[in-house]
Amino acid sequence: MSVKNAKKGAATGEKLVARNPKATQRYEIEERVEAGLVLTGSEVKSLRAGRADLEAAFARFENGQVYLHNLYIPPYGPATAFAHDPRRTRKLLLHAGEIEKWSGRITTKGYTLVPVRLYFKGSWVKLELGIGKGKKIGDEREKLKREVDLKEARAAIKGAKAR
Repeated sequence: MSVKNAKKGAATGEKLVARNPKATQRYEIEERVEAGLVLTGSEVKSLRAGRADLEAAFARFENGQVYLHNLYIPPYGPATAFAHDPRRTRKLLLHAGEIEKWSGRITTKGYTLVPVRLYFKGSWVKLELGIGKGKKIGDEREKLKREVDLKEARAAIKGAKAR
């Protein structure tokens, strides 16, 4: 997390728990929304310790609700008697209008719900969810090629200035 983002989080009262770096690599995120999560006490304590993995997580519409699958929250050590399942399905809390709007867009070809980051906003756990369209493999190759060309051009300009 950069200093710029740390200042932003401090100003808004947000504490980052986990990010999904592959979300922006694999998907073109068009729109984002903040959602709450239904969690148990031991899950919240584990998240407060900064332990979670969003990389394999995905969201899905089921029976007019949105559920988060495969989010890994490791068991909280002192809560062994009341431990939770680390990869259980968790319900996301969204307004009915948002669910309706997004379910219509998801049915459009190629769109999916992607969890982007998990954070505390005050005392509440929030998930930033993005609606994205999968990038093609060629897109990544073109991006890498542009970066290499730009790097070579900068080196050539720097070399020309040094002479």
